[in-house]
Amino acid sequence: MPGIPTSGTSSPGRADGVLTVIASRGENLGAEAVLLDLLKPVATTTIEVTLPADERAIDVARGLLADPADGRSLAEWGREVGASGRTLTRAFLAGTGVRFRRWRTAVRLRAALPRLACGEPISAVADRVGYQTPSAFVAAFRRETGLTPGAYFRS
Repeated sequence: MPGIPTSGTSSPGRADGVLTVIASRGENLGAEAVLLDLLKPVATTTIEVTLPADERAIDVARGLLADPADGRSLAEWGREVGASGRTLTRAFLAGTGVRFRRWRTAVRLRAALPRLACGEPISAVADRVGYQTPSAFVAAFRRETGLTPGAYFRS
């Protein structure tokens, strides 16, 4: 997806190599400081999303991972995957260790992080990942991470 940041891994040797190239050119000495700043680890809270074990619950999970804004209830999902809402509730709790509602929140917040990192407005991100209002999104974000979205990216 264009504009969405992705992460990768790098060895200290590779980072040193980049710095050596910058330093050997003798130009843009400020670039070295910027690069060093970018290479510093950022303290963040990871939003974990575990897939359930039950095949029907996995179908629900895949649907929500593909479209976090999908607001269907477990009963509605159940009609699609051939299980009752109660069965799916038990399957999510048994397979993920959290209730479905909390699992869905984690999926939505995890989908929101790259958009927020790119500077998308909170109102647009909230709508895109399934929140009725920006304030509901901010409240969920704070419950999960302990920070508002703005504070999260300033940390």
